[in-house]
Amino acid sequence: MKLFMEMNQTPTLDPTQTPGSSKRRWAVLIIILLIASYAFGYKSGNKGYVFQPTEFKIVNKENQPQTIDYDLLWDAIGVVEGKYFGAPLDQQKVLYGAIKGAVESTGDPYTTFFEPRALEDFQIALKGSFEGIGAEIGKRDGNLVIVAPLDDTPADRAGVLAGDIILKVDGEEAASWSVEEAVSKIRGPKGEPVVLNIYRDGRIAPFDVSIVRDKIEIKSVTWDFKEMEGKKIAVIRLSRFGEDTQALFDKAVNEVLTGGADGIVLDLRNNPGGYLNTAVILASNWISLGTNVVTEKHSEGEPTVYNSIGNNRLSGVKTVVLINGGSASASEILAGALQDYELATLVGEKSFGKGSVQELVDLKDGSAVKVTIAKWFTPKDREIDKEGLHPDVEVFLTEDDFHNNRDPQMDKALEIISN
Repeated sequence: MKLFMEMNQTPTLDPTQTPGSSKRRWAVLIIILLIASYAFGYKSGNKGYVFQPTEFKIVNKENQPQTIDYDLLWDAIGVVEGKYFGAPLDQQKVLYGAIKGAVESTGDPYTTFFEPRALEDFQIALKGSFEGIGAEIGKRDGNLVIVAPLDDTPADRAGVLAGDIILKVDGEEAASWSVEEAVSKIRGPKGEPVVLNIYRDGRIAPFDVSIVRDKIEIKSVTWDFKEMEGKKIAVIRLSRFGEDTQALFDKAVNEVLTGGADGIVLDLRNNPGGYLNTAVILASNWISLGTNVVTEKHSEGEPTVYNSIGNNRLSGVKTVVLINGGSASASEILAGALQDYELATLVGEKSFGKGSVQELVDLKDGSAVKVTIAKWFTPKDREIDKEGLHPDVEVFLTEDDFHNNRDPQMDKALEIISN
């Protein structure tokens, strides 16, 4: 499975498989060997097992030592097992801890290990229904950040904003946590509170936000019509690129076309992404058949180009796309393609900059590894990862605007359409 966002509260997958390169196969082999050594590397002894180290040889890899001696790993575990006052160790925790460390040694915040329970939570959230606060969480510059609070959720109503840095959860320091660890701490049963200690740019000091968890059920697409300067303008809001998005978007487009709208405002603010294929299909409503929507580049091999499927029903319809710091991944694919072909005007603030591709690989005990396999580029070969998209018209939404129910970004979009 291929992922195009850092999924937490509403993760999404693309079932399209991408062939692995030799480098990826090597990396997977090392992980498999490590797991196998845990599975078969001990036997009955005085403490229930005896470690039997294995030496792996690295073949045809530049800048790598020619042999990796895993005696060091077993020696370290043996020291703890032999001296730790709480021994014997829980060997399942030892196994998962070692795998987690191996996977996170990449330094990539999107390459992670899921224990079976975490994977189950991850998959439940794919359906768009879960209990929590309703906020996407990611990592930026080593910090846990709110990628996007979802509309009309506890996080949104509590005033959490995209870009907020999470310092503590219920008093626990969160700086060293992975995204998955943070999600497991923040998610919880409906009706139970959780306190986030947040740092927000522009504030003098961190502050606490208490949020009461609720059941989160979100339609990925909503739409309505606005009148301005005698023009009928359709406003289509996408909260994610999920399982229901294509059908709902098709319905919205049908109403736009039959209703005689003079233009469209496509609101991708605080949309953390989702299915790659859905982003390509939605872009095809503007982009003609066979035209590049996004290019996927791996460390080795030829790039993969995803082309429009080409119904382009909205070609010629004046379009403005709203983006902000919570617009990520699949949102950036769609917005970047429309911007490159000058089919839409981007209004708002710079997007998040999540331009990497993850593949979810199931392991035999119900756990899984999510690994970054590629990066994507807009049709004009702009790299989005860590850079983000810059709007054509920059309009900021301040905290004061938020609390006073003002939306200058939407106002500007409607103004552009009506002129």
